[in-house]
Amino acid sequence: MKYAKGSIGRIFLLKFEDDDIVLKELDKFARNEKLKAATFVFLGALKKGHIVTGPKKPIMHLEPNWKKFKDGWEVMGIGTIFNNSKGLPCTGGAPKGRLLAQGPQIHIHASMGKKDKVITGCVRKNSKVFLVIEAIVFELKGVKATKDLDPQTGLNLLNIF
Repeated sequence: MKYAKGSIGRIFLLKFEDDDIVLKELDKFARNEKLKAATFVFLGALKKGHIVTGPKKPIMHLEPNWKKFKDGWEVMGIGTIFNNSKGLPCTGGAPKGRLLAQGPQIHIHASMGKKDKVITGCVRKNSKVFLVIEAIVFELKGVKATKDLDPQTGLNLLNIF
């Protein structure tokens, strides 16, 4: 295990509105505020989107198990935002050999419920807000950490220095 010591910097309160695309809005926010490292918690509802509920098989270069959802789900979750080691941020995970788009590396895990069903996993793609999501973002100061594409797994993994 590795760890880094830091402190809380700025704290932000965010309100996502109906039809906002969560990852797109977080990306814009992180760019505007020049966040290098942050964590956030949120609650509200998602109208529709995609979530990865683990790998199809627990092997290197995993294949994600995609689950589509629609028709409004209650949601609560947590996430992180980190830059890559070159100081340029990158968005989302990518299969081995594929380049990543520039932008903050945002990683969200959430649990969602609708009636008697529950889904837990990694929120991806164009997941849209249903009515509202409230989030609190905590900037991490003094933490020397990045996210970089790991050639063995094909994932963007946390590096702590």
